[in-house]
Amino acid sequence: MGVKNMSLILGFLGSVFLQGLLVCTAYNVHNYSFIVKNTFFERLCSNKTMLTVNGGFPGPSIHVRKGDRAYVNVHNEASYGVTIHWHGVKQPRNPWSDGPENITQCPIKPGKNFTYEVIFSDEEGTLWWHAHSDWTRATVHGAIVILPEANTTYPFPEPAAEQVLILGEWYKGDVKEIIDNATATGGDPTVSDAYTINGQPGFPNNCSNDTSYKLTVEYGKTYLLRLVNAVMNEEMFFGIAKHNFTVVAHDGAYIKPVTTSYIMITPGQTMDILLTANQSPSHYYIAATPFLDSNAPFDSTNTSAILQYTGNYTLPSSIPYPTLPNVTDRDAADNFTTRIRSLASAEHPINVPKNITTQIFIAVSVNQILCANASCGGPNGNRLAASLNNISFVTPSIDILQAYYRSLTGVFGSDFPSQPPYIFNFTGDVGNNTLYPSQGTKARLINYGEAVEIVFQGTNVQTAENHPMHLHGFSFYLVGTGYGNFNATSSPSTYNLNDPPEVNTFGVPKNGWATIRFFANNPGVWFMHCHLERHASWGMDTVLIVKNGTTAETSILPPPTNLPTCS
Repeated sequence: MGVKNMSLILGFLGSVFLQGLLVCTAYNVHNYSFIVKNTFFERLCSNKTMLTVNGGFPGPSIHVRKGDRAYVNVHNEASYGVTIHWHGVKQPRNPWSDGPENITQCPIKPGKNFTYEVIFSDEEGTLWWHAHSDWTRATVHGAIVILPEANTTYPFPEPAAEQVLILGEWYKGDVKEIIDNATATGGDPTVSDAYTINGQPGFPNNCSNDTSYKLTVEYGKTYLLRLVNAVMNEEMFFGIAKHNFTVVAHDGAYIKPVTTSYIMITPGQTMDILLTANQSPSHYYIAATPFLDSNAPFDSTNTSAILQYTGNYTLPSSIPYPTLPNVTDRDAADNFTTRIRSLASAEHPINVPKNITTQIFIAVSVNQILCANASCGGPNGNRLAASLNNISFVTPSIDILQAYYRSLTGVFGSDFPSQPPYIFNFTGDVGNNTLYPSQGTKARLINYGEAVEIVFQGTNVQTAENHPMHLHGFSFYLVGTGYGNFNATSSPSTYNLNDPPEVNTFGVPKNGWATIRFFANNPGVWFMHCHLERHASWGMDTVLIVKNGTTAETSILPPPTNLPTCS
């Protein structure tokens, strides 16, 4: 997809720290060159230039094996700064290459370059990379394919072939101008004009039928589809007409097989799907439609591609289209997501924390910030905002990682609270006591090795909505979800501690709660945020800082010499 893997050499015996265990492993080294530049495109009967990597939308895929290492030299030929994040890659002890702008690095300036060291550890399956500067990820993203270690194989029969499918979003306007305007006015950003599958809107969108992405299959063979949701602000249903399929991995970890006719996938998530071409040879639509159980603005269009069998046959007068759940069908979404369980086999074990030593309770809200004379573009003339524990995150001008590592003062506070300032009926009549959050740059410090539990409580403040939350630097176990207010006495009795899914992005249900657990065994500065981009822009973010352990092997790696400067 427009990139050349410039070299592949045998690495050396290195040390990777996983789940408290020091593992020695040989790894291969891969080198990539990413050129961030403006590229001309035509879609939806109009044209535009937009930021891409190596001229592609989506961008190039990175291919590695479990435990490998990739060096990606990013050349910025754009007119403003950019960063790249390796979504779901834990980066053991290496937050310097994690990527979120002004959290772990300052942006790569126009005309400059920076080489990211992407350290893979126990991830296996499909992840993805994307820009982490404002809304640049709308067009700057691609897949990461992580094959099993050499001389091992998948925990399912070898597929005949593999294909990456990326769900994206198309804006006729300039994405940076859209978010810059929304930020200036305080109103909701303009919604997209279409969704895409591998860069193409497809049927039924204008000027899109002839350019639909086509996936060619041979009758009787099974294919591994690596699905990425790179959509900006909507969760998506996905299906293939007249075909069931089996989901076998989620967020770079294997799960117990789930056979289904559709899935629901949130922004940031990835899923590996086995599809057997077992229907009469013909053409069939592959489609994705939004899921939004909220009254927030959203793009109500559909996107499609074509599953195209090989061979000689007469095309149908009307290509079959999949029957997907209604846009507001919460039960359909739950019926899929609640079936996901870790594989938890001897070859792919899990390690769920049982004895919790650090507990955090986070209320998740959409809010307003008062504007003088009702002069802003949000509700009641105010500015739209979002918060965690009633703190709307303010991105600093100097990155938090360097401030922490070099003990610089005045950049962030280390007092992000372990619970909200008010305990109220989170999912009922919330009143106005939490409508207006405080603003600040707050982080939560956690000792190395702690067994952490975080309960995320959705709220009915301003606009209740499902929130896909993402934590950098970790995969974690989603041990429980539910609707209504979390009850510290009864809710934990519903936890799944045997085979919960190991994920990096998960949905906090609308007016509900979700609980994750993990071991704080990766020292560094790690961003945590909603992966609905408008919510992240409004302040639904915070930072977890895992302190160094007692040895060099449990401490943050030294910084690279060519970090982008913050001046």
